Amino acid sequence: MGESNLVHAPLVTYASVLSLLSLCPPFVILLWYTMVHADGSVVQTFDYLKQNGLQGFVEIWPRPTAIAWKIIACYAAFEAVLQLALPGKRVEGPISPAGNVPVYKANGMLAYAVTLVTYIGLWWFGIFNPAIVYDHLGEIYSALIFGSLIFCVLLYIKGHIAPSSTDSGSSGNPIIDFYWGMELYPRIGKYFDIKVFTNCRFGMMSWGVLAVTYCIKQYEMNGTVADSMLVNTVLMLVYVTKFFWWEAGYWSTMDIAHDRAGFYICWGCLVWVPSIYTSPGMYLVNHPVNLGTQLALLILASGILCVYINYDCDRQRQEFRRTNGKCLVWGKAPSKIVASYQTSKGETKTSLLLTSGWWGLARHFHYVPEILSAFFWTVPALFTHCLPYFYVVFLTILLFDRAKRDDDRCRSKYGKYWKLYCQKVPYRVIPGIH
Repeated sequence: MGESNLVHAPLVTYASVLSLLSLCPPFVILLWYTMVHADGSVVQTFDYLKQNGLQGFVEIWPRPTAIAWKIIACYAAFEAVLQLALPGKRVEGPISPAGNVPVYKANGMLAYAVTLVTYIGLWWFGIFNPAIVYDHLGEIYSALIFGSLIFCVLLYIKGHIAPSSTDSGSSGNPIIDFYWGMELYPRIGKYFDIKVFTNCRFGMMSWGVLAVTYCIKQYEMNGTVADSMLVNTVLMLVYVTKFFWWEAGYWSTMDIAHDRAGFYICWGCLVWVPSIYTSPGMYLVNHPVNLGTQLALLILASGILCVYINYDCDRQRQEFRRTNGKCLVWGKAPSKIVASYQTSKGETKTSLLLTSGWWGLARHFHYVPEILSAFFWTVPALFTHCLPYFYVVFLTILLFDRAKRDDDRCRSKYGKYWKLYCQKVPYRVIPGIH
C-alpha cells in the first residue's frame, strides 16, 4: 500500500488522522445529547460544557448498558444471517491492484425488504416497540463507539496475522494502518465479506431502520406524525432503497474497491452512519414542524428528483461499462476516451472514460444531487437550529475531498489520458464553478 492514501503532506495527514481518531467518538455523543436533551441547540450544549467542563462531559456520556448491547447484538446477528442465507446473484467486483477479483452475493435489496418488514411487523404486532431503540439511543451509540474500536483493532491484528487475500499490506506506520486499514477485502471464511457487512448491512441498513424508529417514536409520543417527519423519513428511505437497489454498483466504488478496512471506513459505517447520517430525523422527533401539504409535497418531489438523478448518473456509467461503450447516452452514442494503464504486475490494460451525459457535466457531478437530496430531507426541520444541517455540511466536505482523492488516483493511474479527460470535462464537481 505504501503511502497511497497520503494525498496531503505527511504531517497534515498524521495531524488530521489523530484528530479524527480522538474527536469523532465524543462528537457522536455531543450530537446525540444536543439533539435529544438540549433542544437541538448548540449554544445550550456549549453553555453546559462551559459551566461544567470535562466533568460535565463525562456525566452526559451514557454508559453502554445490557439492553444497548442486546439490541446491537440482535440486529448485527440478524443482518449477518441475512447476508449469508438469502439468495442472490453472483457478482464480481473490479479486479484489485494485486489481481484478485472479489466475488459477492447480491442480496441487499432482499435483505433490506426483510429487515424493514420484520422491524415494522414486530412493532405492529406488539412484540417489540422501536421507541425503545430511541429511548436507549445514547447507550447504543456509546456501545457502538467502544465495540467498533475493538472491532477495528481486531481487523488491524487480522491484517497482520491472517489476511484474506494478497490485497493487504502495511504502510509501516501503525497509526496510519489502523486508520486506513490493512486489508482491501477482509473476509470471515470464504463467503462472509466484512466490508459488505460494515458498510452496507450494518451501516446503511441502520439508516433505514433508524429513520423508521424516529417516525414511530414521534407517533408514540404525540399520537400523530408531523408532515416534516414524514417527508424526512420517506426521503431517507427512498435514498437507502436506491442504495440497496444499486448495491452491486457500490461494490465498484472507492469505498469498497480502493479504501481498505480500517477505522476510516469500518468505524465510520458502524458508528458515524447510524448517528450522524440519521441526525435530521433524530432532531425532528422532539421538534415536529408543520409544513403544510404544498410545501411538504414540493420538498418531497425535489428530494425524490435528486435521488433519481444521483441513481441515473451511476446507472449511466454502469451501462456504459457493461456494454463497453456500445450504448446510448441521452439518446446518442457516448463520447469517450480510451485510456491505457499498467497494473502493478506490469500488464497493460485499457479503460473507457465516459465524457458525455451526466459525466460530461463534471467529473463527479453525481455528488451534486447527493448533497441536494441530503439538503431536502433536512430542510423540513426549517432553520431554528443549525445542527440538523451538520450532515449536509459534513457530506459536502466528504464528497469534495473524495473527488480530489479520486482525481489524484486517476491521474497517477491514467497519466496523459487523464489530462486529456480533464481537458474535455474541466469541472470537478459543480459544472461551471468547481
